[in-house]
Amino acid sequence: MFKSFVDCVRDIYRCDAFIPLHEPRFTGREKEYVMETINSTFVSSVGSFVEKFERLVADYTGCRYAVATVNGTAALHMSLLLADVGQNDEVITQSLTFAATCAAIRYCGANPVFVDVDRTSLGLSPESLLEFLHENTEKDRRGLCRNRQSGKIIRACVPMHTFGHPARLTEIAEICSEYNLVLIEDAAESLGSMYKNRHTGRFGKMSVFSFNGNKIITTGGGGMIVTDDESLAVRAKHLTTTAKKKHPWLYEHDEVGFNYRMPNLNAALGCAQMEQLKNFVIRKRELASEYTTWAGQQRVELVTEPVDAYSNYWLNALLLKDRNERDSFLEFTNGNGVMTRPVWKPLHTLPMYKRDFSRNLQNTNWLAERLVNIPSSVVLNDE
Repeated sequence: MFKSFVDCVRDIYRCDAFIPLHEPRFTGREKEYVMETINSTFVSSVGSFVEKFERLVADYTGCRYAVATVNGTAALHMSLLLADVGQNDEVITQSLTFAATCAAIRYCGANPVFVDVDRTSLGLSPESLLEFLHENTEKDRRGLCRNRQSGKIIRACVPMHTFGHPARLTEIAEICSEYNLVLIEDAAESLGSMYKNRHTGRFGKMSVFSFNGNKIITTGGGGMIVTDDESLAVRAKHLTTTAKKKHPWLYEHDEVGFNYRMPNLNAALGCAQMEQLKNFVIRKRELASEYTTWAGQQRVELVTEPVDAYSNYWLNALLLKDRNERDSFLEFTNGNGVMTRPVWKPLHTLPMYKRDFSRNLQNTNWLAERLVNIPSSVVLNDE
């Protein structure tokens, strides 16, 4: 099966050299737009491409407002701050996620609470969320959700759309509403993904996307906050621009802000990438279909889009029999020039999060033993 997989990948990409896990595709007007930015000299956070990129992302996702940031982690940090997450608060999230999800929580002085994920979506499980809240929390006199064990206020819930597959958002949103939690979607990997015919990012009070070099579209480094709340969008833009008050020449700041705005140079790249996003999603779904055919022939399980979802298949993933088969697969494929990697080490097992509250992470641990990401770059016409 291992050799068959390597042959399959090489046939898809028509390549005998090293095949990376995910590399960007610059087949549009990227050079033109970047050069336009350089020639204008507006290469920092002031420039026309920043606002254009924000509008393109807002229109594509169906959100009313978008605020561009230097990266997805900054976008999540700012969203948590706007949700009033602060010192000694708690935020519910999943352990099976990239480290930035919990890093942003800690930046606020808060602590993560880990609940389990679904095996199908790989995202936060509504059942696990509800079970934790029912057994461990109560509302205080202000109507805020309090963890009875720690005594701390739980301010928000951050599900992550793992590898572009949407979590069960309507159920999660209903639970968050019942328990007075702010829902913030970590949609970093899911640009182009839909749940019940609505784009990811439209279910939370705020949501964030990432445009890192390995995402479905890239700005080199960048992120975006999306929301339908005008006041939150205005405040996000103010705080991410060092809280500088508008004035023709004075430098005046009315509070402690953050230097989190996306440079115009990066936004120019993003505008060119957005023009190709629709085609990228189509190509990625075609790639997933080819992997599905191979997996069926080999009787191997491929992670596919959940019920009610339309996934961008940012990273395709296989589920192998156990850790031994996973490790043997990783060794063989990488040794033969086809990059594969295991899923992130669950955050509750890392030293800085071992003391944080976690509950019944059976699916998380099961997936960590078996899941392997496989090459998922957009296949070009000449490949």
